[in-house]
Amino acid sequence: MNNLNYNPDVLSCLANLSSDEVFTPPSIANQVLDLFPDELWSDKTATFLDPGTKSGIFLREIAKRLLKGLEQEIPDLQERVNHIMTQQLFGMGITELTSLLARRSVYCSKHANGKFSICDEFEDQIGNIFFNPVKHTWRDGKCIYCGASEQYYSREQALETHAYQFIHGQLPERIKAMKFDVIIGNPPYHMSDGGGGGIKGPGARPIYQKFVQQSKKLNPRFIAMIIPSRWLGGGRSLAEFRAEMLSDRQIRKLVDFENASECFPGVDIAGGICYFLWEKDSDGDCEVENVFNGRTIASKRSLNEFDIFIRHGKAIDIIRKVLKPDLPTMNEQVSSRQPFGLNSQERPKASGDLTLRWKDGEGPFPSAKVATGIEMIDKWKVITAYVGNDHGGNPDKDGKRRVLSKVEILPPGTICNETYLVAGSFAKKKEALNLQKYMKTKFFRFLVSQFMYSHHLTRQAYSFVPILPMNEIWTDQKLGKFFKLSDDDIAFIDSKIRAME
Repeated sequence: MNNLNYNPDVLSCLANLSSDEVFTPPSIANQVLDLFPDELWSDKTATFLDPGTKSGIFLREIAKRLLKGLEQEIPDLQERVNHIMTQQLFGMGITELTSLLARRSVYCSKHANGKFSICDEFEDQIGNIFFNPVKHTWRDGKCIYCGASEQYYSREQALETHAYQFIHGQLPERIKAMKFDVIIGNPPYHMSDGGGGGIKGPGARPIYQKFVQQSKKLNPRFIAMIIPSRWLGGGRSLAEFRAEMLSDRQIRKLVDFENASECFPGVDIAGGICYFLWEKDSDGDCEVENVFNGRTIASKRSLNEFDIFIRHGKAIDIIRKVLKPDLPTMNEQVSSRQPFGLNSQERPKASGDLTLRWKDGEGPFPSAKVATGIEMIDKWKVITAYVGNDHGGNPDKDGKRRVLSKVEILPPGTICNETYLVAGSFAKKKEALNLQKYMKTKFFRFLVSQFMYSHHLTRQAYSFVPILPMNEIWTDQKLGKFFKLSDDDIAFIDSKIRAME
């Protein structure tokens, strides 16, 4: 092949706006479009909306398919182009710049009625790709539609406010009048709520779920969107959305990338990326594909068997064997954040009758400042870091995780700040040592890893781990026999979890 003649698709070469506003590569856009039934592309009445368009890639690739699918019904090329552009394709830019970019991609002109536009029936520059600046609606310092911080986003008119039309209830009149067959896109992911650091700072609030929810309100035949996978098992303010989605039997397919860079090269998004197809006139189990290192594992199942989504069908088999009505689980025992009422900024003092463990060491601390967890002070405690070992909760290049970064024992009289959770407290040191050994098994960490959609491990992450008697030592071999795990089960755990030491 002569590389000198290679003519790349310009939309595959765009730099991303940020890790929250990611351009969709043409290859991924077409993978999403492949989810739809083939007959859609030969339906001249089908209408399509991208409510958060950036590059216009979805609309452009849909146009290509319709041009081919409608060739027999509308033989004249110009008539066919005009019909598709004016009657079938609609978009809403997330900024004025992206609306111009989308028009350039779809109409081959930044103005829909421009000299070089492939459509000669538009009377204005906008065509069917809209961008109208709207304002946030503030109440108690937050936008009532998207949760944006008034302090951060109440800006002068010249600055971008990220008030996205689609989720702010201010649709263009032409869009309001439409009944769409397909709503598709890759919406913005997060906005700051004032916690710091910009769109994706420590106070970043997810907004992609609002695009999905607003899409459902428009009652289309199909919805397909690319969104972060974090909603599957965690994520701030996503519990209601997760419950809604996992119980929705109209989700026909879910494709989940554990490593976001396999979907968006060079992009690091904690918990991965997924896309889904929702079909109004359907009901049934969902076809699930989990993708890692180019390998796809498929299963068909109900999404709501558990409170979170389990990525691997094989993991479900193991969890079913482990969860027993007569065995409580570790989420009932593990402490909440701030087990002793001390935040992560709390440090040792000049003097005190207790010892405080923090991320960089330990030192004296007065018991008078301890607000909660007093019953644990005089016990042997097993602590683990609130932040997991694996970057963003993502596996390494071999698909394995360590999961827990630290599992340590605190003697009586020693406490910790918010950096750690207390996994258990005991009167006897031997019991604490046995819990420490249990937590280091691959079995224990595999069950915790099912909740790794971010780098944080809350007490919820221990919901699949049985509480076992700590008067004995538990090893992976002993646990396998106790729960009647098959050789395949054990091999699968080994393939996902690396040794801790």
